Amino acid sequence: MAEVQKTTLSGELSQRFIEFVIMHAQNAALFLGQIPNPKTGEAEINLDLARMFIDQLAMIQEKTRGNLTSEEAKVLSNALSNLQMAFVEASGSAQPEAARRGESAPEGTAQPESPKAAPPPQQPTEESSAAEPSAPISPTEPETESRKKFTKSYGP
Repeated sequence: MAEVQKTTLSGELSQRFIEFVIMHAQNAALFLGQIPNPKTGEAEINLDLARMFIDQLAMIQEKTRGNLTSEEAKVLSNALSNLQMAFVEASGSAQPEAARRGESAPEGTAQPESPKAAPPPQQPTEESSAAEPSAPISPTEPETESRKKFTKSYGP
């Protein structure tokens, strides 16, 4: 009897996990303009929010690696790769369209980062060195896993 309950519970949890992934994927698709906004009926693009949902799915994939069924892993992997491709397409189409009109990209869209030159090193003056102590050259504590950040780049 206990075995049947475990199997049923496991199946329910698996289904809930898949629903969770699909819900996040739908939210990302909404902000990528693939699904019309239910209130307005029009497609909206907000790359910052889309990136947030995509990054959350990537974090879930990383944190659950090795703990998912093959079906769960496949759904998560497919959703993530499809959303990443859609993000690249949406971010690429938002930029040229705005450039043709002579405007910046619409509000809420991510601008591709241009390579920035490092600021010139400042020479310490007596005033600045006396006012602020210099930062240590190397960190005093070792890099821990909790300090790692998940960053992804989907476009140019």
